[in-house]
Amino acid sequence: MTDRPAPPRFPRVADADVERALDSVCDAGTRAELSSLVHHDMGRHRLLTVEGLLAGMQLCAERHNGQVLLDRTTAILQWAVSPRMRDRFHIPERPDSARGFEASYAVVRRLFHQLLAAMDPSVLPKNRRIDKADAARISAAADTGDLWRRAQVLLRVTNALVDASLTDLRSHLDRHWDGSTAVDATPIRTFAKGVRTAGPELATDPDAGWYVREGDHRDPDTLPAKASPKRKGAKATEGQARRRRSAKTLFGYDATLAVARNPAHDGAPHPDGSPDPRAVPAVVTGFTLDKPGHAPGLNATRVLTDVRRRGHPAGFLAGDRAFNNSVPDQFQLPTRTLGYRLVFDYRQDQLGVQAGTAGALQVEGQWYCPAIPQPLITATADLHNSHIDQSTWAARIAARVPFQLVPKQHPDAEGHQRMSCPASAGRLQCPLKKTSMGRDPRLPVADPAPSPVGPAKICAQHTITIAPESGAQHHQALVYGSPDWQRVYFRLRNSVEHFNGYAKDPISEAIELSGRRRIRGIAAQTFLLAFQLAHANRRKIDRWLDTLPVDDQPPRRRPTRRRKTKPLGTWTPTGHLEQAV
Repeated sequence: MTDRPAPPRFPRVADADVERALDSVCDAGTRAELSSLVHHDMGRHRLLTVEGLLAGMQLCAERHNGQVLLDRTTAILQWAVSPRMRDRFHIPERPDSARGFEASYAVVRRLFHQLLAAMDPSVLPKNRRIDKADAARISAAADTGDLWRRAQVLLRVTNALVDASLTDLRSHLDRHWDGSTAVDATPIRTFAKGVRTAGPELATDPDAGWYVREGDHRDPDTLPAKASPKRKGAKATEGQARRRRSAKTLFGYDATLAVARNPAHDGAPHPDGSPDPRAVPAVVTGFTLDKPGHAPGLNATRVLTDVRRRGHPAGFLAGDRAFNNSVPDQFQLPTRTLGYRLVFDYRQDQLGVQAGTAGALQVEGQWYCPAIPQPLITATADLHNSHIDQSTWAARIAARVPFQLVPKQHPDAEGHQRMSCPASAGRLQCPLKKTSMGRDPRLPVADPAPSPVGPAKICAQHTITIAPESGAQHHQALVYGSPDWQRVYFRLRNSVEHFNGYAKDPISEAIELSGRRRIRGIAAQTFLLAFQLAHANRRKIDRWLDTLPVDDQPPRRRPTRRRKTKPLGTWTPTGHLEQAV
């Protein structure tokens, strides 16, 4: 009886699939940049090229829902690809044995960590706990310029991996995406056990921190102590203790994601049930990692700057309340300079008048005539305080429009914009602007308050110039609460929250689980997360493309059934209008 040869332990990968993986992982320029980071003119030739490592990691991610495992990558490169590809990647022939695997794994692991070292913006040692005093000395002795350069390389390289995943959607994005984007920071765990923040040591992943689902997500131990209104020694109530126990906490990072979505289309299918090709799926265009709650605005600006560098357009930009609470010089002003039009929601203590310039009042993000009636200014606060009902609130928001300053021209290169008095622009009647009186009896009449120093500048002139710094923290492009604001803000915010859940699906990428990225440090976590986000993008794009008819043939899959939503214009800060339910 003749013995049959044993079947291969690893499924063979065709050369065409290796080439495709290499092309899809990132562009040739990024591969060349990574190769230059670890290039040495002297010494032995490498037993694995950077291109080979990237191809192996991409093939591994495709087989394991975006997860990159170095042992699986080793097996793919050493025994699954053809001898021709191994020669191309300078991989020597090795037996499929313990010694052969260990030798191959050492090569893969060494090159992987050399790449990380060249991109790591942190000098702190990983995989062991170190004393905080030692960590402070190490950080103080570091070259801050070199660390900044590494951070830029890490951002550029990892976002190139994500950008490459958009290739199959590029033509649809170019035609149907206006550049509108939602930013959000979502927590992910790291492969390390957290330690007490007030303790003497750092964790084995010293770049991570504690996330708490309260406030701005920062670790309470890192915040300034606040005086308690309770008497000294008073115990927390049972409800307070229960809320504290139930608050979600994890040790890891905040992943700041930029998600593309065109809010002009709601995704409703055509009458025949086919999807609207203009409603492209929400996908990640950029990301970065940082400790939870640390500089959310600055991190979003870094991501969006790289998104624009790669040639993507700028449209509306929506974020949660953590972003419009940022320092304007770190988020609001830089993103407006990049071309984005900001759309925000507000906390209850941020409602009403937010700023003023030349007599004009900023009310919930927009500039208004100083004679705007007080009930219109306090409409949203009055609704929260149950002083008015929802229908009255909607009517008062609409009644603000005639009092709104009118743009005279587009902002200049520095962001300064000339704005017209609404009476001078024919929107309002005002006794201080004689030519406006009696022009149209349907227009509301302003009642400016007398002033001993004379009228404000906006009332004495037809136009004023508003500097970009004026009211920068709360400025937004749309009237708060208006139907246009509801359409843009909620569609963008829903898109980013949906993608967070999509990529955290435990049977797919499961980006929140620490076991999917088993290497510590911000560089390793960012690099491995890039493969997961790219895989989530491709999974979503492929599913959407399968629902589109091609060459007059029926689609391969049915579109996802949309859940019923409330009509635009029915939202209020305290719920939808009752008559629209």
